Amino acid sequence: MVRVYATSAQYEAYTGQSAPADIAAQLARASRFLDSEVFRLCWYDADADGYPTHTRVREAFADAVCAQVQWWMATGDELGTAGLWGSVKIGSVALSGPGASPGPGGSASGRRVADAALEALRSPDLTPDVFRLGEVVQC
Repeated sequence: MVRVYATSAQYEAYTGQSAPADIAAQLARASRFLDSEVFRLCWYDADADGYPTHTRVREAFADAVCAQVQWWMATGDELGTAGLWGSVKIGSVALSGPGASPGPGGSASGRRVADAALEALRSPDLTPDVFRLGEVVQC
């Protein structure tokens, strides 16, 4: 089961823009991506379905998912393919890009977590008693 941490209404409130027609699918993909790359590495109380139980954590997850979708839409690069090539030449036109080497917050494939998504998870409202970014604890 894919957990989806944000709604269309939350996306519109976060961005101040109307949601695109495929927003449900985009929010689901961003939720799955952030689950894989960030949320699974954090400590927080969760319900039986895996959703955060604390209101501030739920809101931060929603903001992070909305930020990820917004970033993908702004860059047009949800798959991270823009970071695969260091340079491209077609005829007399030559373009250079970041290349295939990983940078901060990115992977060699170019797919990365949006800075604004991480900012949402670093909010001072997320105190250590309800959320810890990058800390996994097992009993």
